[in-house]
Amino acid sequence: MSTITLDIHEVIKRLPHRFPFLLVDRVLELEKGATIKALKNVTINEPFFPGHFPNRPVMPGVLMLEALAQAAAVLSFETLGELPDANTVYYFAGIDGARFKRPVEPGDQLILDVRLLRAKAGIYKYSGKASVNGEMCAEAELMCAMRRLS
Repeated sequence: MSTITLDIHEVIKRLPHRFPFLLVDRVLELEKGATIKALKNVTINEPFFPGHFPNRPVMPGVLMLEALAQAAAVLSFETLGELPDANTVYYFAGIDGARFKRPVEPGDQLILDVRLLRAKAGIYKYSGKASVNGEMCAEAELMCAMRRLS
């Protein structure tokens, strides 16, 4: 299978999220129906850092999980050969086994590795790992549901 890469302009076409909640900057590798490797550049001007924490800025763990879910959504839409529209939503349906191993700080490049475990009737299950410089930061199994609004 061929590997796909996507820049920020292509990512924006595949995700409904926008600033300050778009957490995928680039897709480094994507194999349809299988895996995605994406990048989130973590900068000091992220809107959550002033409150988390003022003296030692750390990316919230739930946002690492959200970044993994956004990468998973790109994988799903690309696998389906579809782009999201105003009537398509992609919800979290579950998170299992979430573990946080290392803090993520301004200046880090968060690498998001997501593997599709199964897909059935619009419900997707993934294994996700987030790392910085090869060190595991967070991992979890994610379930997401794609729904079309009427």
